[in-house]
This record gives sequence, C-alpha cells and structure tokens, in this order.
Amino acid sequence: MSRSRVVQVAVALVLAALIGAACAVDREPVVDARAAAEPGQTDSPADAETGSDAGTEPAAATETTIENYPDAQTRALAARARERRPVANSALPPRHLEPERHPESLVDRNRIVSGGPTPDGIPSIDQPTFSPVEAIDWLADDEPVAVLTIDGQTRIYPAQILIWHEIVNDDINGRPVAMTYCPLCNSVVAFDATVTGPDGGDLILDFGTSGALYQSALVMYDRQTESLWTHFDGVAVIGTLLGANLDILPAAMVSWVDAREAHPEAAVLDRPADSSRPYGTVPYPNYETAPPASAFVTVEPDPRLAAKERVVGINLGDRRIAVDRRALQQTGLRKIQIGAGEPDLVVLWEPGTASALDGENIEDGVAVGSVGVFLATTDEDADEPLRLSVDATGAVVDDRTGSTWNVRGQAIAGPLAGRTLLPLAHLDTFWFAWSGYHPDTELIG
Repeated sequence: MSRSRVVQVAVALVLAALIGAACAVDREPVVDARAAAEPGQTDSPADAETGSDAGTEPAAATETTIENYPDAQTRALAARARERRPVANSALPPRHLEPERHPESLVDRNRIVSGGPTPDGIPSIDQPTFSPVEAIDWLADDEPVAVLTIDGQTRIYPAQILIWHEIVNDDINGRPVAMTYCPLCNSVVAFDATVTGPDGGDLILDFGTSGALYQSALVMYDRQTESLWTHFDGVAVIGTLLGANLDILPAAMVSWVDAREAHPEAAVLDRPADSSRPYGTVPYPNYETAPPASAFVTVEPDPRLAAKERVVGINLGDRRIAVDRRALQQTGLRKIQIGAGEPDLVVLWEPGTASALDGENIEDGVAVGSVGVFLATTDEDADEPLRLSVDATGAVVDDRTGSTWNVRGQAIAGPLAGRTLLPLAHLDTFWFAWSGYHPDTELIG
C-alpha cells in the first residue's frame, strides 16, 4: 500500500471516529444490536445450542470454528433494518440498499455510505430560537456565519452551531426553510422546504440527518416520507418522493462582522439551551488542510485542481461552473457573461472570514475570506445592467455611477447606496465535492 493511500485511509478512520464522537454528545443511548434482535433470535451460537435457562449445565467447550460469523457492524445494520419506522416505505439506511423495497434510485445506491452516526445521531434543530444582533456577545468578528434573507427578513446562523447540528428546520415569514451545512464538503445550502406531495398538493417537509454520506456530503431524510435527499442539489434520490426537487435559496457564509454590519436588524440563531455541545470548538480539527477521506468519496478525483482547493460552485441553467477562489482572491471580482443583453454574473470576494474547519477553535481558524454571487443589476435597475470593476483601492464599484459594493451585494456608498444586487444561489465548497457531483463542470480561473 502506497504512503498516500495509507494517509487517506488513516484520515478516513480518524474522521469516522470524530464523527462518532461528535454525534455521541447529547444523543440518546444506542441500544445494543443484540437487544434489538427479534424474539427468539440470538447472536451467539453457543446460546443457540445450549440455551440460557437457570440450572442448565454448561455445555462442554468445543473447538468448532464458526465460518463467516457476522461482525458487530453487520449485526448492528441488520438490527437497524428490522427497526419499525413511522412510515410505510422508509428509505433510511440500510433500507435504501433493498431493490425490492426501492426498485429505483437516481444515484448508485451503493455510493450512499455510512458516515458513522445513526439517523439523527447528529441532531437537527427543529425549534430554533433567535436573538437580535446587539444581544450576541459570544461570536468573534471573523467567525463564519450563514446568512439568508427572505422577503426582507434576514436570519444569521453561526457556523459554530451548524457544525454540530447540520440542519436547522426554520420558518421565515411563513415560508418553511431548511438551512443545512455539511462540514466534510464545507458547504452551506438553504432550501425551501415545500414540495409537491404524492397527492399533488403542497407537502411541507422537515429534515433530519440520515447518518449517510454521498460523495462525502450530507444525505438528509425528510420525516414525512423518510426519502433520502442529496445535499448539493436538494433532490430526493430514493424513496417515496423520488425525483422531487427542493428550491435552493441564496445563502452565503460570511464573517460575523460583515453580517452584523450589513444586517443590523437580523435575527441570530441561539445556541440550543438544552445542549451540552462545546460550541465554538471544531469537531474535525485540521480538516481544512487534511486530504479528503477516501472512504467517503466514491469517484476518482478530478485532477484539474487539488482536492481541497476552495471553489465557488454555480448552477446556471444547464451550465455547471466552478470559480477557482485562488484567482478570485487576487482581484476580488470575477465577471461571467451569461448571454447577449443579459447582466453579467458577478462573483465577489472579501478577506477576513475564518475557516470553521481549522485548528481546535473556530475563531482561531485560518482566514479564507467570503464570497457572494449576484446578477449585476438591482430590482430598480433591471432594465439597465451595471458594469462592475475593481478600483485602485481594491473596492468594487460600478462604472455607471461610481457606487461602491460589498460582498453582500449592497451598495454602501455613492448614488445607489442602499440598493442590493440580485443574489444567486451558490456553493462555497471544496473542489473534490463539487467536481464529484458535477464532473462536467466548467472551471474558471
């Protein structure tokens, strides 16, 4: 075995152990697989032969070798598959592997692999509470936070909470929303949690963690049908809702100081009061620079970039675009033409945001900056696209009015001050994760 392969396997084992340790905090005790066995069923050949009634003489010891005796993990999976679920056609692992139960799957079902935890072993936040910006004294300026604005109302979700829960089931202005974060692929994705149900009507979903990964990314399940959903695209890939799509909402990971200055009226997610998780610490220390866990990545890496290079992934109609953040950081702005007469797609970068995946404490993470993706126009200027550039001071300005724009797409100075560029959904993620989902992606330097 090569040295690089040894390192990859070691990292995978360490990650699995870390994930297991992380989800053990605040989790209900796991029932031993033997206790979950069906009545009359045992996992001990000796018990099966001799029985366990009081007063029975023990059988004489033998040297019989039991061939192919299932290991603890196999027995635990078998016990989990026998557990009763609250829905009739659950696809929760390992049930997703049963073609008789689920004859169709939109991805190779064998590439949906265990990440270590059981379903809901990493608990979602289902009844979130929020505080005003001015009440928050436990976030450092450079700590990363996810920001989502819907109908003029902004929510801020600190990474130090998301990294321990991965899903927040929320409601913003009456709109059900799932804010999700996958630490292993370093991606924040927000979804509209309403889909068309089997009966043709609206079905509001709430989500939990399945304990499984696809291409090293979170696999969610909905609690209404227990279908499995992939994190990068919000598609039900197996189960009752097979083929359903969640609408992706424009969310971004920025620094706490940028978020609070851009949105002083926002509501900030509270740390759950009933949790003893060590918020602010990193459950995957040094993952920022470690190689990706090969046990969780089931396709060959794309050699165009190093696996852990950060990219900005954009779904633009039938186009899949990845912007190399190294080049973006040199200029702070990347413009992409999307069609004749159409406003440019602009990708903005700003320094200062810490990585949530480096070292032992999030606030001490290496600076990686933050990005925003927008159409170069505003609601008020839809018929007259803006032309953005970077001036001699490094500020992003529009050539028509000279207004200055920040990474949140807000005009902070000049004639257009107070206006906002039209945001687009994007993924700020690692190259191995984006290219694994989208092998045909364009790569823009």
